[in-house]
Amino acid sequence: MKFLLSIVSTTFFYISFAQNATEIVKQADDKMRGETMQAELLVRTIRPAWKREMQCKTWMKGTSMAMILIKSPAKDKGIVFLKRKKEVWNWMPVLERTIKLPPSMMSQSWMGTDFTNDDLVKESSVVQDYIHTMIGDTIIQNRSCYIIKMIPKDEAAVVWGKVVMCIDKKDFLELHSRFYDEEGKLINIMNSFNIKQMDGRLIPTRFEMIPADKDGQKTEMIYKSVLYNKPIDDSFFTIERMKTLQ
Repeated sequence: MKFLLSIVSTTFFYISFAQNATEIVKQADDKMRGETMQAELLVRTIRPAWKREMQCKTWMKGTSMAMILIKSPAKDKGIVFLKRKKEVWNWMPVLERTIKLPPSMMSQSWMGTDFTNDDLVKESSVVQDYIHTMIGDTIIQNRSCYIIKMIPKDEAAVVWGKVVMCIDKKDFLELHSRFYDEEGKLINIMNSFNIKQMDGRLIPTRFEMIPADKDGQKTEMIYKSVLYNKPIDDSFFTIERMKTLQ
């Protein structure tokens, strides 16, 4: 009887731990997204011999809809990315052409940066597409953080073979993440900084993505302004609307 109770207790412990890890990831994801989110971004791509900056505007609604408009530099102005559920589209004004991005493109570089297409439009869901396990805790920027390992579910079409995420225990801020391929090789490291109140929410406002094997290379994403929970109609997220954004 004691042996049976021990098995039941151990099983309950691991189930509760997994549920807690998933809930922590969900709270961090919800904290950054809101029900809707509109933001002005500066994206700075840094290489050993050069730097490049882009000004962008984004609109997001839940986890299923997103729009990203490139506002500068001039040669990229007007390029738009649209996500509706699991479909991702790209409008190229110079070509006057709309391109549907296949799933294989989600792992590719977004606009020559160190972020992937999936990082920006978030086709995969950090909550729904992964199994979450608490593996420890750590201190980052004087904040106590959970360390959570994320392994993709068998049926999930995701970019990464494993993600290790460090989330602040108090405010549920994603402060550090490591991204691995299917062979377990470390590919990218993401750090978050400049924690500020933005439209009533405490969030990191500067993110840097660093390739693990490329010295002197990284991409910074800086939030200049954020507006949360302002209603956005579903009709905004259409191919037709992509072509008229300013």
